[in-house]
Amino acid sequence: MLSAPTALIAIIGPVEPALLTAWTAHYRALGIEDFRLAFHFPDHVPHAWQHQLVTTSRDLGIVPTKISTGSWHEHTNTELRDALREQAGPGWHLLADSDEFHTYPAPLAEVTAAAESAGRQVVGGLMLDRAAADGRLAHWRPETGLDRAFPLGGHLTHRLLHGDPRKIVLARSGVPVASGNHRASGHKPDPDALACVHHFKWRMGVLDDLQRRVEKFTAGDWAEHTPAVREEASRLLDHIDRHHGRIDVADPRLAFRRVTLDQLPTGWTAEARTIATCWHPHATTSHR
Repeated sequence: MLSAPTALIAIIGPVEPALLTAWTAHYRALGIEDFRLAFHFPDHVPHAWQHQLVTTSRDLGIVPTKISTGSWHEHTNTELRDALREQAGPGWHLLADSDEFHTYPAPLAEVTAAAESAGRQVVGGLMLDRAAADGRLAHWRPETGLDRAFPLGGHLTHRLLHGDPRKIVLARSGVPVASGNHRASGHKPDPDALACVHHFKWRMGVLDDLQRRVEKFTAGDWAEHTPAVREEASRLLDHIDRHHGRIDVADPRLAFRRVTLDQLPTGWTAEARTIATCWHPHATTSHR
């Protein structure tokens, strides 16, 4: 017997209202109807921005489950996410950050049905970082669209930043998921059915966010479990400095190429399987 319809669980930070609108449309097109969102705003975010985002959510027909402000400790996301999952109840939970747009190898109902038939309680994904054609951290307009503004997809997160690119994108309600949605202890996703997690983080404004993250974690104003998040942010800032304010999309290690949200990248199944099964924490980075 198939489970109840999937609920989307997400913590929304101070993103552009247009991104929230595009994100919501993307998941509605995948068949999501139940959105369980919590908004969290660090103290530096202007009240007008907070109000605009919450208003946008309501205009989209989504009433936030929780709105909070204050420090963005490493455990903040996890605690808010787990509270949302508890409220969502039984069934499948789709886990996505507000800059993550999933592309699946089949319709969502078929993906969860296949996992259930195989006795699996999680579905995995692999991050593919999206970038502008020239590597700039670009501003984008809704009329342009994300695919046109950020047409390239590559492996920035793990090959340059030494971050974990693996994601748990769907989990049964009773399955605990680690911080950052990277793992679910005791549960292995099918390596031949990994979703593509298009990661639209590298937009205008992200450098200020990363610099603030480094400063707050270093000073101890925001609590961290390991230095991994801070180290990843520092690596990106260093890379951008060396390349005159851009991501080096021509670096063959990063494998940037043109991709779109409406289909899996060419050769994705084998590529994602290889990366997911071979990835291990970098020697100098703690495993989150």
